[in-house]
Amino acid sequence: MFWADKIADEVVRKYQHVIDTGEPIIVRDEKTASGQVHVGSLRSAALHAIVADVLNDRGIKVKFLFEINDFDPMDGIPGYLDEAEYKKYMGHPLYSIPSPVEGYENFAELYGQEYVEVVGRIGFGAEVYRATELYRSGRMNDAIRAVLDKKEIIHKIYKEVSGSERAADWYPLNVVCENCGNLSATRITGWDGEMVDYTCSSDTIEWAEGCGHNGRISPFDGNASLPWKPEWAAKFMANGVHFEGGGKDHYSKGGARQVAEAISREVLEHQPPYGVFNEFFLVGGKKMSSSKGNAATAKEMTELLPPHILRLLLLKTPINRQLDFDPEGDAVPVLFDTYDRLAQKVWSGVEDDDSQVFRFAHLPEERANIPKRFLPRFSQIAFLVQMPHMDIYEEVEKMKEAPLTEEDRAEIDLRSEYAKRWLAQYAEDRFIFALQEAVPETALVLTDDQKNAIKLFADKLESLETMDGQAIHELTHQVKEESELSPKEFFTALYLLFLGKESGPKVGWFMSTLDKDFVLERLRGVV
Repeated sequence: MFWADKIADEVVRKYQHVIDTGEPIIVRDEKTASGQVHVGSLRSAALHAIVADVLNDRGIKVKFLFEINDFDPMDGIPGYLDEAEYKKYMGHPLYSIPSPVEGYENFAELYGQEYVEVVGRIGFGAEVYRATELYRSGRMNDAIRAVLDKKEIIHKIYKEVSGSERAADWYPLNVVCENCGNLSATRITGWDGEMVDYTCSSDTIEWAEGCGHNGRISPFDGNASLPWKPEWAAKFMANGVHFEGGGKDHYSKGGARQVAEAISREVLEHQPPYGVFNEFFLVGGKKMSSSKGNAATAKEMTELLPPHILRLLLLKTPINRQLDFDPEGDAVPVLFDTYDRLAQKVWSGVEDDDSQVFRFAHLPEERANIPKRFLPRFSQIAFLVQMPHMDIYEEVEKMKEAPLTEEDRAEIDLRSEYAKRWLAQYAEDRFIFALQEAVPETALVLTDDQKNAIKLFADKLESLETMDGQAIHELTHQVKEESELSPKEFFTALYLLFLGKESGPKVGWFMSTLDKDFVLERLRGVV
């Protein structure tokens, strides 16, 4: 069963009473706007967006909420920013920090808008809001009051669930200093039920510089924010969430999810939502981090892959299994091949888990009419776009062995565009080809046996009436057998002659696209 169907089944089982009332199932996710959006965050977005999509597809009323967390403090400076410029903002809430790029209200809006654009482009439609809106609206006030009133229970939860000891006088809340605006440097020293006393000190936390101010302020309506684990529990309650998962690290024993659930039940007296974890999205075996500046950005991925192919990447692997994708290898051509395989299954009438993956890989508005079309292999298109002497439409028509339709041409255009992007930015040298104008120096080291085989191949090729790809393919294998060369020895010689590389596309098909006199001249030139 498709992983999102399994999760949706469990959501329905747990919340059938809500569905029966006609009230929407609330699905929620969030992203802290601390820097460029790394591609790994799309795994969490996919978990929530596709579960919401599946529920909606079943006719169940759903509201998918997505929070841009702009109230978190800056706790690290991405490597692509000037550390000297931004060091003074360490500990300040993201919404209060200037944007590095003109045209954005603040730091959080710059990177928050980037994420909104990314999830919109791949069809993960959501109702987007900011954490500051949640706090300033007063919807977090009840949770803040409960957390302050029951801080001893939270101390106990931290110790029993995560093994973390907290000082007896620690209040799980930070106010925004009225004097300097720092959030992380403040420490609450007293609470009378309506107001908190606090001090802003550099001793509060190592990486945030306080100003020494002592103050008294109401902790409500956006004057303060909760630390991560109590805040997660508070957001469950404030948003009435029914389904919210999270990264695998949050679901470890004693991790953030267990602490948040315990706070939700014991402090807020609220039943936490159903949730599952998503495994990490690795890029070339590495976990990305937006705050550390080593991100393969989500924006770059949406520019590298068309929406339905990127959605396929995010959906095809079960959400609880690790996903590793390296655009610098052959992962992009293989991903397109996967799409082609699923398409052929679906178009031949097969209904199974793959057909669900294929359907939901497409945007909701596309699913009712996914046109059948010829799907040329991405690797072949990537080769063709590097051969200016070739007419791509003509070559694909030969592959199809039938006239091209309008949908076929649109698919060729799309794959050509994305092949060019991949070749320009990520493809390894083994995927880069150029027809050599003269015999390359690399071909001058061929052995006598290789040269003899090439001469034999030229003689046989000359007798062919037409440069037919299948005929040339059969001829190459005939010559290989007669010459007693290994496949590597013979085909490497041919690739070196024409491309200056030891590998390339299928020889028969490639040579059929070239002028016969040119091919014969090149073959005999080296002999």
